[in-house]
Amino acid sequence: MTMMPPPVTVQAVQQFADFDKKRNKFAPLMAIVVLHIAGFYAIQSGLLSRVVTAAMPTITTISIIAPPAPPKPPAPSVPKTVELSAPVPRAVIPPLPMIAVAPSEPTITPPQPTRAEAAPAVATAAPTAPSAPSPTPPAPSTPRTVSSVEYIKAPQLIYPNLSRRLGESGTVVLRILINEKGLPEQILIQKSTGYTNLDEAGRQAAQRALFKPMIENGKPVPVYVLVPLTFQLS
Repeated sequence: MTMMPPPVTVQAVQQFADFDKKRNKFAPLMAIVVLHIAGFYAIQSGLLSRVVTAAMPTITTISIIAPPAPPKPPAPSVPKTVELSAPVPRAVIPPLPMIAVAPSEPTITPPQPTRAEAAPAVATAAPTAPSAPSPTPPAPSTPRTVSSVEYIKAPQLIYPNLSRRLGESGTVVLRILINEKGLPEQILIQKSTGYTNLDEAGRQAAQRALFKPMIENGKPVPVYVLVPLTFQLS
């Protein structure tokens, strides 16, 4: 018993026709996709650049070199023209006429006195004795240091406020140079209190003081004196 093919229905024929239409519609799209894939592969593998390089013509550069210029012919030598000067005629000097000279009687000239004999004798000055060197002025003596002096105006101490608040105290010894007028000319700190403010206050107080000049041999002389100034809190 032979098998009979199933009968073809109208629905099957319609589905086949629809599939055929879709295939015809997508055929160009598939071809474009295939061409894009092939082109991308050619770019990635370098095949396209080799094809373009092989297809492009080879450019040959031709440089035209100008021929060298012919050498210049040497300039013809021109003979030099030398002018010859005419010979200068020599001057003819006529001979001098002969003059007869009568012999003269010999004359005797007295000898002239020499300059040494004519000049009067100059008396030579006697050598002067060397002058004695002038005595050098005596060097100024350094003022001596005395133990005490008399005050005309005693130093007035002004206690610094900062030192008072900090409780600073002590005695500063000043070395004072008193000039001929009794004024303190120089003030040095011989011994410090240990505090800068107190030392400066003592120096300023001595600067305002006035001393009685020291008299020696009837005239005032500068002297040094040591003056102690004590700062003590009450």
